[in-house]
Amino acid sequence: MSVTPSRGLYLYLRTLDIAMDDEIVTDDEASILHVLANALGVSPGSTAECLSIVRGDEKNPFDDLEEDYSGHHLGDVTTYQSALIAALDDEVITEDEWSMLEVLRNLIGLQPDQHGMIEEAIRQMADVDTNGTRRIERLNRFNTVCPFN
Repeated sequence: MSVTPSRGLYLYLRTLDIAMDDEIVTDDEASILHVLANALGVSPGSTAECLSIVRGDEKNPFDDLEEDYSGHHLGDVTTYQSALIAALDDEVITEDEWSMLEVLRNLIGLQPDQHGMIEEAIRQMADVDTNGTRRIERLNRFNTVCPFN
C-alpha cells in the first residue's frame, strides 16, 4: 500500500466513499474530488489507490489506526469553500454533490459563523465574477436543499 495515512487522505477517502454510494463517479463529482485532492494534498497517483480502497479491493489504511483524523483543523474553511465553489460553478448541483459537500462540512466540523463567512465571500465575488449571478442562484438552491444545521 503506497498511501500514507494523513488527515487530507482521511477526508478525501470519506468524501470519495459518498461519491461512490451509487458506484459511479459523475463528471460533477470528479470535479469536486479533483479540487479536494489538490486542496488536501492527495497526489494524482494516490487518488486511483483511494478508489480501490473505497471499492474494497485494498485495505483501508485507517482501519487499524487509533489516531483521530476528524474534527476541525487549520485550512478546512478554505478547502470547503473551494469545493463549494467548484460545485456551484458547474451547471447543476446534483444530489450526489450536495451529499459530498454536506459530509465534508460535517467531517471538518464547519461552524455556522464559518459557513456564513463563506457564503458572504461568494456573494461578494458575484459582482466581479462572470459566473457570479448563476453561482448565487445555485448557492441559494444549495442552502434550501442542504440548510446548515
